[in-house]
Amino acid sequence: MSNRFSRFINKVNYAPKKLRPFFLTKFFCTMVKFAGTTGISIRFISHEKVEIKLANKKKVQNHIGGVHAVAAALLAESATGIVFGMNVPDGSVPLLKSMKIEYQRRMQGSLTAIAHITDEQRQEIEQNEKGDMIIAVQITDESNEQPIVCTMDWAWVKKRS
Repeated sequence: MSNRFSRFINKVNYAPKKLRPFFLTKFFCTMVKFAGTTGISIRFISHEKVEIKLANKKKVQNHIGGVHAVAAALLAESATGIVFGMNVPDGSVPLLKSMKIEYQRRMQGSLTAIAHITDEQRQEIEQNEKGDMIIAVQITDESNEQPIVCTMDWAWVKKRS
């Protein structure tokens, strides 16, 4: 399935490989302005997978110098929202229903979020006017460990005319 968002992303994916993260990030952050405040960098987008990085810079740090808990939550929400949004039809709107975040340990350095959506989930979105589902996301830090475990419950409903 193709929607306006995915058609634009497909065009960007034809740009030179070095420029894609810049274009993907710029486009997303103009649409979701709050995400742009953190300095996230979108590395890869497809219908099935999204990868986003968040550098541990001063503007997203907590009082002990790690990435702030809310910045990490925004990273997870952005990654899952993008991969989900790539699959929601133009006549529908994606909505975050809930997020569950369990902080396992202190985050070390920059974070990477990788969100996935399955073929079965994509089919469910395509075949139903509305529904909801958990979108998987894995957040790792510079130690290649998972400092937080997240589940994001996304819904889609028809746009109001």
